[in-house]
Amino acid sequence: MASTTTTTTTAPIPITIITGFLGSGKTTLILNLIPQLRAANPAYKLALLKNEFGDVAVDSQLASSGAIAGVQELLGGCICCNLVGQLGAALAELRATVAPDRIVVETSGSAFPATLAMEVNRLARDTGGAYALDGVVSVVDVENWKGYEDTSYTARIQARYTDLIVFNKWEAAGERRFDECLDRVGDLEIDLAWVKSERGWVGMEVVFGIDGGLARELGHEGEHGHEHDGHEHGGVDGGHKHEHDHQTEVEVLSIELKGPGVVDATKLLAFLKSTPKDEVYRIKAVLSVSSASASDIRNSDEDVSSPAPSRLHPQSRYILNWAFGRWTFTPIGAGGAEHESSHEATLRMTMILARYESTKWKKKLEAGGLLELDGEVKGELTVTKIN
Repeated sequence: MASTTTTTTTAPIPITIITGFLGSGKTTLILNLIPQLRAANPAYKLALLKNEFGDVAVDSQLASSGAIAGVQELLGGCICCNLVGQLGAALAELRATVAPDRIVVETSGSAFPATLAMEVNRLARDTGGAYALDGVVSVVDVENWKGYEDTSYTARIQARYTDLIVFNKWEAAGERRFDECLDRVGDLEIDLAWVKSERGWVGMEVVFGIDGGLARELGHEGEHGHEHDGHEHGGVDGGHKHEHDHQTEVEVLSIELKGPGVVDATKLLAFLKSTPKDEVYRIKAVLSVSSASASDIRNSDEDVSSPAPSRLHPQSRYILNWAFGRWTFTPIGAGGAEHESSHEATLRMTMILARYESTKWKKKLEAGGLLELDGEVKGELTVTKIN
């Protein structure tokens, strides 16, 4: 795609890429950085460019509720593959409409960070220095990495081609599991900085301003012979090509429940509790439940119900985020902005599954009894495989 070279007279906007496998805690890390930035400078403006693998914008809506200055969303693909051409326009819109002090690019769980880093560097050159790649941060889920690292080429690449590894969810896994995970990262034969989060919290001075070596190493395309067509990823590790299409590591179902009324909260919770994490990696949804049922909506790690939205409305709207057997419901307040991907739908859900699991789960969902409306009318459920 042709680009127009421009010259900027202002300081470049630093860009931090945050990657990590599905459910590792990338959005939580970002949300925990915002109050730190605001405490240091109340006028600080952080913008987010978020890539969702499915077709429902969930994490960006969570981010919008967390006082991020501006959010751009790239849906339905991988930002390092079929959506890479949209990166420049998305960054330009954030720059024009928000004028942020920093942009965080949060990738889908399947993205290759090296490819994205090279594209950011190319855009920085083509815009005459409007942007500067600060560094690449990879979030590793200690509790679950031992399972998916064995099968996911992407997870290993994300851990290898980065400037900083954040070990997340180690508290529940214990020190022994953390040591095993650290040993596995050591097997990648790289010398990387790493830090353990505190339930998703890491100091902003650790994440930002790292002046990453990967950013410098990948400063020029072709310097390392990198090729990327969705099937080959090479050069960055010495010119080797990996015959691998990383988007085939997961399968994605798009789910919509239509009809008058609200979602049956009891059946929804039973569905979340019974879903095996070795078959399903992520569930993201936006849904409505009745105000009466809202008191029964519970997060997996809580003994009490989730905070309820405004009681002024007969139904309550929630964002559901499920990963590896744990989930949270976040209320969307009355009058809160909602992304067009889920607007006015009783339930819009994306399920991201392991390979070869989508056909079985599509049949299970279509058989009924898992996701239904509350009451005699069960609603019209549509399940579509999109990847």
